[in-house]
Amino acid sequence: MLTDTLFCPGDPDRRAVKLRTHNLNTAYNATFEDETEKRAEILGKILGSFGEGGFIQGPIYFHYGIHTHIGRNFFGNFNLTVQDDGEVTIGDNCSFGPNVTIVTPIHPMLPGERRAMLDRDGHVKHMCYARPVHIGSDCWLGANVVVCPGVTIGEGCVIGAGSVVTRDIPPMSFAAGNPCRVIRTITEADSMANKPEVLADNRVMDKE
Repeated sequence: MLTDTLFCPGDPDRRAVKLRTHNLNTAYNATFEDETEKRAEILGKILGSFGEGGFIQGPIYFHYGIHTHIGRNFFGNFNLTVQDDGEVTIGDNCSFGPNVTIVTPIHPMLPGERRAMLDRDGHVKHMCYARPVHIGSDCWLGANVVVCPGVTIGEGCVIGAGSVVTRDIPPMSFAAGNPCRVIRTITEADSMANKPEVLADNRVMDKE
């Protein structure tokens, strides 16, 4: 699954992992927001790794879970969906708006091949393959963003609401649209210090 080659998602060992994860999703979604210890315990069973200081609002929908690695201080809003047939990595200090979806699997384009193919032993099976998704640190993904298989989003990016990210986004970019494209580079001109009407009586912290 993690080698960019065809696999059968219906194989018994894979079905067992998904069933376990889907049941854990349901358990997480049944918790109250202030049941922090219970939520942390469930996420520890679902994810490959989850950094300290993270919070996921829920409901959540991880497919395998074990292929997803999330860094420190992550915030995920309502309805986070991660179809991690392939590896998904998310850096530190990332924030996701509601209904963010990350997908890694790819199905054959031809209808007959989507229905069935032959594995190496000649068995008829439904098959697909997966490409990893990597999201750098300090990224903000707006509401309803979809990140497609094989995409890398560089550090410090802002992805506008409703975007469908089909190709790599370089670091420190503001990108938006369907398909998502880079609008411009994010610079110091974007500092809240340059928006006094919004900053009001607050202050920008000194940079270390």
